[in-house]
Amino acid sequence: MKKWITIALQMGLLWLFAVLGGLVSDYLHLPISGSIIGIFILFACLKLRILPLQWFEQGADWLLATLLLFFIPAAVGIIEHSELVSMAGIGLIGMVILSTFLVMSSTGLVAEFISRMRRGNTK
Repeated sequence: MKKWITIALQMGLLWLFAVLGGLVSDYLHLPISGSIIGIFILFACLKLRILPLQWFEQGADWLLATLLLFFIPAAVGIIEHSELVSMAGIGLIGMVILSTFLVMSSTGLVAEFISRMRRGNTK
């Protein structure tokens, strides 16, 4: 039970950073999503050691583990509009394959870079 309370509190903290980013975006009239600004604020707080990573780790891990569930409604919405798929099906499939490859490649490169940095080998 304690684990789930910790995860809920950490997700609440992550949500607060998204709200803070939204307020900054609105106040400064920036054309950037508030959640993106919130992520940058959180990153700065973690990098400058203002906040410890342990305050966010379990909540972020849980969100990453359940991330696929957030895409199910979008997939169902696409299936309901079969006319869109039939008109541009090949292009759509190509874009999905290309974007999947790009995301997987960039994620792998970033993970490898971070792993090397942690080991002290930046080459």
